[in-house]
Parts: sequence; C-alpha cells; structure tokens
Amino acid sequence: MTSTDATAAGSSRAGVWNLPNVLTMLRIALVPFFVWFLIADAPGLDSQSGPWRWAAAAAFAVAIYTDKLDGDIARSRNLVTDFGKIADPIADKLLIGSALVMLSVLGELPWWATLVILVREWGVTALRFFVIRYGVIPASRGGKLKTVVQTAAIFLYLLPLGAIAPWLTWVAFAVMMVAVAITVWTGVEYVVEAVRLRAKGKVQGTTSGQDPV
Repeated sequence: MTSTDATAAGSSRAGVWNLPNVLTMLRIALVPFFVWFLIADAPGLDSQSGPWRWAAAAAFAVAIYTDKLDGDIARSRNLVTDFGKIADPIADKLLIGSALVMLSVLGELPWWATLVILVREWGVTALRFFVIRYGVIPASRGGKLKTVVQTAAIFLYLLPLGAIAPWLTWVAFAVMMVAVAITVWTGVEYVVEAVRLRAKGKVQGTTSGQDPV
C-alpha cells in the first residue's frame, strides 16, 4: 500500500471526534471570544493598550497555534478526515476574516486592505470548487508564505505597539502591505492555474469524445 493509499484509508477510518478535529472546533469556538476581547476593554482605558487587547492577541496566537498543531497531529497519526479537510480552512478564514474586519471597524486597518484579502481568499475558494471537475489546485509555496505573512501582520496589529513605541505601528503597516502584495500575487497564480487546468480538462474531454463543459 502506498503512502497515498494509506492516508486515504486512514481518512475513511478516522472518526470525526478525534484530537485534530476537536482542536479545529476549538479554533472556531475561539473566534467570538477573540472578537469580544478585541472590542472590549476595562473602563477608562484605551482599547489599543488595555488588558483585553492583550487578551485578543493571546487568543489569536492560541488559535493560530492550534491550526499548526491539528495539522501536525492529523498527519503524524493518520487522522485526516473529510470533516477536517472542510472545517480546517473554514476555521482559518473565520479567524483571519474576523480579525481583519474588526481591525477595520476599529479604524486601525484600511478597509481596502481587508477587502482585497477577503475577496482573494473567498474568490480562490470559489475558484477551486469551480474547476474541481478538472482537477485539484494544490496549495502553492506562495500560498503558504501568504498565510504566514498575513498571520504575522495581523498579530502585529493586535499588539498594542502604539503604547510601546508609536513608530512600531509603521512596522505593522509595512508587514501588512507585504501581506496584501503576496495575497494579490498568489491570487493571480491561482487564477492562471485554474485557467490552465480547465483548458487541459477541456482538451482531454474533447479527445475522449466527451462534451466539454
């Protein structure tokens, strides 16, 4: 049995209630608490430097860590499930999306940056579903880099850097701009790959006598 076959077999045998999936559900459950921490603060304190802001940053860090942890456990213990394949990216998008939206609502992050990232994220997800009949678009190295830089940028925004040293807020902004640039770049890559995959599928369909879609 090949490693691919073993993974597929493990995926079919593993139950929904395993540790990686529980961690994924925990990450989803953390999102409303994270949002509340971000907008709440002790009376009389600046929302960007109070204790709840630190709590929001900590909640985000814990959620991101569970994302890495559940993936590592699922692969090492052969606990990959169909539920996990669906729930894990949803959890990621909920966390990243809520962070970006709330930072924009608070007036700390330009709305255009949030919209660019969200449109790209959900657009690529829709694109993958659209071309799935022709094949699967795998995650690229650029996509993984995008996730890392996005996460770092959001975490920097969540930290009360202005209270520590005002110039550090420009560092957070610079990292976010890099994240936006990589987001757009990888989005274009996925569009090109989707077009290539669809064209290849049409050619194969025509060759085999099937009607191209």
